[in-house]
Amino acid sequence: MKSIRGFTLIEIMLVLVLLALSSAAVISTIPTSKNHLAEQTARSAFEKLQLLNEEAVLSGTDYGLRVDEKQSPPQLHFMQLTEKGWQPVQRLQFKAQIVLDPRLNVTFQAGGSAWQKDDDRLFSDDSLFDDNMFAQEKKKKDLPPQIFILSSGETTPFTLSFALPEQSSQEAWQVVAQDNGDIRLVEPGAAK
Repeated sequence: MKSIRGFTLIEIMLVLVLLALSSAAVISTIPTSKNHLAEQTARSAFEKLQLLNEEAVLSGTDYGLRVDEKQSPPQLHFMQLTEKGWQPVQRLQFKAQIVLDPRLNVTFQAGGSAWQKDDDRLFSDDSLFDDNMFAQEKKKKDLPPQIFILSSGETTPFTLSFALPEQSSQEAWQVVAQDNGDIRLVEPGAAK
């Protein structure tokens, strides 16, 4: 009797199924678009702000966010108001400071649509005091948040944009808090 060496049909099909599953796993990890990094960062910031907004209402604690967009790399500092003043958020599994990818352009704009009209302002944007007068005091203590998430459900209106350097402002992912306190994630090209 001669034995014939070769692969059975089941062995060949099993190898094809394994190749298909492994290729599907590799394809799912490849970014679907060039602004995947900006989208991922915006979604993360949006989810953290939503979580703090809900936590503020439920626990009665006031929270804040400081955006250091000029720092390299940009950073987000989540804070809570305690009897000692503004301190980093003290929650399990919550990072109080997020260092963003240095490839991202981060743009922060405080205020909502009502704040953008220059002719309706009572005061100018300029500082009332000499900035150098309090330079030593600023070094001693951390800067307060620019965005307030209050236990009453109110949120400071703002726009926080994330984009890669080669992208225009229309291609940026945005986290927007509107005048009514609603926090939204805005895709590129979508209306605020």
